[in-house]
Amino acid sequence: MTSDPSPHPLRIGFLFNHDELHQVAHTAPIISALQRRAPGAHVEVITSSDRQAEAVRQFLDPALPPPAFLSIQPNSGIRLVEKMLGNAVPLSRLNSLRQNAEFFRRFDALVVPETTTTFLKKNGHSDRPKLIYFPHGAGDRSIGFSPEIRLFDYVLLPGEKTRDRMLAEGVIRPDNHRIVGYPKFGAFANRPPVKLFDNDKPVVLYNPHFDPMLSSWFRFGEEILDYFASQKDYNLIFAPHVMLFQRKILASVEHRILRFRQRIDPRFAGLDHIHIDTGSDRSVDMTYTAAADIYLGDVSSQIYEYIQNPRPAIFLNSHGAEWQGNANYEHWTFGPVLDELAGLGAALDAVSPLSDAYRQAQTAAFAYSFDMKDGESPAQRAAAAIAEFMDLPQ
Repeated sequence: MTSDPSPHPLRIGFLFNHDELHQVAHTAPIISALQRRAPGAHVEVITSSDRQAEAVRQFLDPALPPPAFLSIQPNSGIRLVEKMLGNAVPLSRLNSLRQNAEFFRRFDALVVPETTTTFLKKNGHSDRPKLIYFPHGAGDRSIGFSPEIRLFDYVLLPGEKTRDRMLAEGVIRPDNHRIVGYPKFGAFANRPPVKLFDNDKPVVLYNPHFDPMLSSWFRFGEEILDYFASQKDYNLIFAPHVMLFQRKILASVEHRILRFRQRIDPRFAGLDHIHIDTGSDRSVDMTYTAAADIYLGDVSSQIYEYIQNPRPAIFLNSHGAEWQGNANYEHWTFGPVLDELAGLGAALDAVSPLSDAYRQAQTAAFAYSFDMKDGESPAQRAAAAIAEFMDLPQ
């Protein structure tokens, strides 16, 4: 009499299918943690570019056998059409999902940091693979709580704020999510700060978003660079969301508008008190949020990474938002909000040192947004949640 054969090991794929690298650090740290937690599972990495693959490798534990890396390079013809349309629509991303739908169904689960992958659930194939989602950031914009999240089988969350809003919006259920913390913090912890300027003047980080409706860049951007170019009291890091300068035409799915993105005047590039970075690794690894003394921005979720260490912040209401009491602008309670740039100089002078009221607002919001429990790291907690959801031997 023979025993039943052992069940086939489950295939867990970590999918990275975005044009840029800003999503990688949110789920890549979980890969090695899951390999340790569930060594019997087949943990694999799927990328759509060589840059993504190299970025993911930086988060892997060298003490472990590397996971298999698989590629879903986008169709060159689709990429050409996408470029002709100013990269306004993510045609390559959607085409990769469509072309590889059968390939993805060979996996038992895919772990993803963005919602485009729900395309796989919209084609009538809801059972395989299971889709496990970790949002790439802990910001307040309403798009972070969109109806598409309902299509995920399981959702990993950084803290109570995101959980409470998702539950209120009905996009998660009490039984299909787990708060695990923020793996990106663990991935970049304990790094020495980077000194970007040869002086000790205060450093301002201007970090506009790319959304053509909400971003301050389109209305105030060049005027802000002009202001800092003509003064000598502050250093400026201009490091917008990486997508702002990767597209010639910016599209807002949420607000249904298009805008052409302006170029940066070359005259700003040669100034020793202005550092411009429109998309390097430093734009996504918290180098600049750690280096800044003052944050200047609009709706980017990077403000929540910045307030890990409470500091002065100024916000730009370039689109006439009625933001008071609006959860989509909760971060605008962390510092003064300017409707016009005429008050920028006075705000910069007055915002430091950080007032007790703003410090309390930042501290409370950070605690609500990120579960920072001692003990297991966020990546380990996420791995445990995935293993339990997928019933993996641990």
